[in-house]
Amino acid sequence: MNLILIGPPGVGKGTQAELLEKRIGLKTLSSGVIFRQEIEAETDLGRLAKRYIDHGRLVPSGVTIEMMAKRIRSAEARKNGFILDGFPRAIDQAVALSEMEEDMDTVIDAVISLEVPDEILVSRLSGRVGCTKCGAIYHMTNKPPKRDWVCDNCNSPLFVRSDDQPDAIQQRLQIFHDTTMPVVSYYEGMGMLTRVDARQEPEKVYLDILAAAAARESKASQ
Repeated sequence: MNLILIGPPGVGKGTQAELLEKRIGLKTLSSGVIFRQEIEAETDLGRLAKRYIDHGRLVPSGVTIEMMAKRIRSAEARKNGFILDGFPRAIDQAVALSEMEEDMDTVIDAVISLEVPDEILVSRLSGRVGCTKCGAIYHMTNKPPKRDWVCDNCNSPLFVRSDDQPDAIQQRLQIFHDTTMPVVSYYEGMGMLTRVDARQEPEKVYLDILAAAAARESKASQ
């Protein structure tokens, strides 16, 4: 099973990808996590990405497409299926992904649009902190770490990301509406999209995603 999770910042894509990976073995391919790894390693790609991410802007599509194509081709991703989180974020990326599918003889089984009103997203993002090393995300109210400002996974310090500052949050949401919402319409027009209310408890959102994916797989096999 290969899935795309689409949604604005703070909607819970990372939480759902983690559940899907732990429970059914799908490999999460998160553009944000991969870029953070490149930034930590101080590669050319990482330094380029950091300049955009620090200002709440999207990394150029050409860089993102090349990066994601490499991960999608990996044996680990192709073994049990994968989840795309943060890609595609623009129409040109969606078109490039379709070309990848043909080249690699693979298919996207379902596209899930996780949806939450902007005012709730602002509240969620305002309390969010991230790990400086592994990229794990916490919320100081809804999902606090066990120890203050220390990651549960790797014991590294936590920090408030520059793109989770108030001005950057508004800019990120505007970019999503301008750039990524057309991707939602693109996949809806192809009959691949299911909309899921992400205001629900994470477990209910997870079950809705599984139900949507199963329905798409059943329809495709008919």
